[in-house]
Amino acid sequence: MTRIPGPPPLNGLKKRIADHRSGVSGGRNGHFVRETFCLTRDEARAKAREWFDAFPKAAYWTEVESWRQLDGDQIEFTMRRLPSAD
Repeated sequence: MTRIPGPPPLNGLKKRIADHRSGVSGGRNGHFVRETFCLTRDEARAKAREWFDAFPKAAYWTEVESWRQLDGDQIEFTMRRLPSAD
């Protein structure tokens, strides 16, 4: 009778993901500057526009990296950009 192996253990993968998210691997966390905000919808739009005006996308690769809607019309979002333009 042949035994079919189960799925591989995920402990190593989970550790690598956690290390990556905490910035342990990769030095400067991908060389991007990140800042997370939690603002009302209108304030969030204004803050994102402020970042795009101060750090143009073409030079700094500025983008809204992630966002989610919370209760009470609150938006939590992370802006990302390069530290300087070349």
